[in-house]
Amino acid sequence: MLRKVLLLAAATVVLGFAAFWVLTIPATVSANALGPHTADLANGKTMFVAGDCSSCHAVPNQEDSTQLGGGLGLVTKFGTFYVPNISSDLKDGIGGWTDAQFVTALTKGVSPEGEHLYPAFPYTSFQRMTSDDLRDLFAYIKSLPSVSGQVRDDDVAFPMNIRRLVGGWKLLYLDGMPFKADSLKSATWNRGAYLVNGPAHCAECHSPRNALGAIVSDKRLSGNPNAYGQLGFPNITQANLEKWSQAEIAETLTTGMTADGGRVGGPMAEVVHSTSKLSAEDRAAMAEYIKSLPPIASGAGN
Repeated sequence: MLRKVLLLAAATVVLGFAAFWVLTIPATVSANALGPHTADLANGKTMFVAGDCSSCHAVPNQEDSTQLGGGLGLVTKFGTFYVPNISSDLKDGIGGWTDAQFVTALTKGVSPEGEHLYPAFPYTSFQRMTSDDLRDLFAYIKSLPSVSGQVRDDDVAFPMNIRRLVGGWKLLYLDGMPFKADSLKSATWNRGAYLVNGPAHCAECHSPRNALGAIVSDKRLSGNPNAYGQLGFPNITQANLEKWSQAEIAETLTTGMTADGGRVGGPMAEVVHSTSKLSAEDRAAMAEYIKSLPPIASGAGN
């Protein structure tokens, strides 16, 4: 009897491991699934500044935001993740990637080598973007200067350094759903919702996270006092911005001035440096959407 129990237990473990291995195979987007595309560099630049890509990917301590050689360390409770080189460099950057590989990285969180990428890279938000916007973004990045040099490996302890486990995380928290417009809302509101939840990935910093590092869905955008080792990110629902007008929110995204006469600081100052380059219409759209967010009490940070 004991022998049968042990054999059954061993078979269960083997089958469970096999099922996990199959379910966590890195997903990819094929070139055939994308179809033909004519790049729009102007739109690509809009996606670039909306996403504040240079804030993380520009080489630290230099003023040229187009030098996307990476190297910034993002400190989390899981370890320190070093932002990669995404410049147009063919060897060290992403200049040699295909459109399909770029779209795969930003929507599936999978590298061209077929490895799961850590969700410190906010593909949980980028998955909401359209393939056309992603391909325009890629074309724009490739138009920027080439920067040589590879970034050091992430400093992540066992077992978090086992990338296959990220596949299990994705089963729980990566739904693969692109942005879906709300037919009951205005075109401006939908544009703002798309920008905030997609390229701008506001929830990635402005939301609390659970024990596995995923955004707490019912506390989305309610603030995070300890995101990536920074000083904290405030609640941007109406629980905190109730007294702010839509115009004041748009002003903050333009100049950094807040409704109470102060100025944004820390990482948000870098965000505003980018959002100030968006069109007034896009900033107004983002403000309209943010102003519409129902009040959610601030949640505990990670």
